[in-house]
Amino acid sequence: MGRSRTRPKSAHPTSSDSGGGRASGATLASATVPRVWQGIGYRPLPNAGDARPLFEFAALPWPATGDVSFAWGAFAAASGDERLVGALVAGRGGGDAMLHGPVVITETQPLEIAAQVVAGALDQATASGITTVFARPQGLDRVWVRYGFIPVPESTLSTGLARPAVVGLYAWRGGSALWTLREAAPA
Repeated sequence: MGRSRTRPKSAHPTSSDSGGGRASGATLASATVPRVWQGIGYRPLPNAGDARPLFEFAALPWPATGDVSFAWGAFAAASGDERLVGALVAGRGGGDAMLHGPVVITETQPLEIAAQVVAGALDQATASGITTVFARPQGLDRVWVRYGFIPVPESTLSTGLARPAVVGLYAWRGGSALWTLREAAPA
């Protein structure tokens, strides 16, 4: 059973709001206000490229150059400074957006950090006039369901967000990585 909350249109949801409702009357300025939850800071990234090392660490593809419209990051305190421990980037195509990530590189509550980054991105997307936000599952079903994402066919992606088929295939054969396709060919 889903949770719903009613609040005045002018109220901005807090980052601790675990309901799926987004603020419909939020301005872009109020939607991008930095937040803190459980000692982790969440805010838009002025330079989306700062998130790229996290994507490389997690071996997730980075969006094509010029396809990033906005990005959100999660920051943890580290030795008097702060360290980026989670991020997502979003590309926009008309009234639609595609989320890439979130990527979280900390072992402490990674799903909750991912959920908080998604919450910030959804607030910004809504305030920016985006009507539909798409995401790849990445094993984050609990996060997507929490915010009301539903499965849709690939054909629903707008032309501006669709990517060519991903090139790459992995195979498993008895647990050994020491084999070639020539060995698999019938004699």
